[in-house]
Amino acid sequence: MIIRSASFVTSSAKISQCPPPSIPEYAFIGRSNVGKSSLLNMLVNRKGLAKISGSPGKTQTINHFLINENWYLVDLPGYGYARVSHKMREQWNRLFTSYISVRENLISLFVLIDARHEPMPVDLAFMEKLALGNVPFARVFTKADKISALERDRNIDLHNRTMLQRWETLPPTFITSAIKGSGRDEILNYISETMIFFTGENDLTI
Repeated sequence: MIIRSASFVTSSAKISQCPPPSIPEYAFIGRSNVGKSSLLNMLVNRKGLAKISGSPGKTQTINHFLINENWYLVDLPGYGYARVSHKMREQWNRLFTSYISVRENLISLFVLIDARHEPMPVDLAFMEKLALGNVPFARVFTKADKISALERDRNIDLHNRTMLQRWETLPPTFITSAIKGSGRDEILNYISETMIFFTGENDLTI
């Protein structure tokens, strides 16, 4: 897929404020400080599309970006630890739960995982929640350039073995580096290939 255009559409504090679900939608989520903004900017080749911050929990709304005039990239608030109040975390959880429940145009959720770390209970529990809710998702290991290839492969293998203790099969998986641009083509190709699952009548020529 070639990215020809990418523009911010809206930030939504509640589901009713989201754009009409008339075109395919792909959402990205992960723990705070997992490198989500950097990855999104790398994917669309726009340095400032998603705001990058050193403060965990910066994304506090559902942010829609229109890509190639025919699909939405969605930046979701993170889960797990963030320097925000318990009340705010509860609001984010309710917002996310509502989002995945009603957005019928959501084709896939990309769950970002820091490749530098061994499996974390919060990530495993989150993905299990998605599976139980029949939410289609893929894993995206980020910051792969921050460690050696040996460490990266060891961590990902440990993730796989840990998940397969409870899972029959693993979800689609991508390994990325926002700095080197690795994984970009694989994710964009996956998006292009899965758009056929959208049942709308829009022209999805890419």
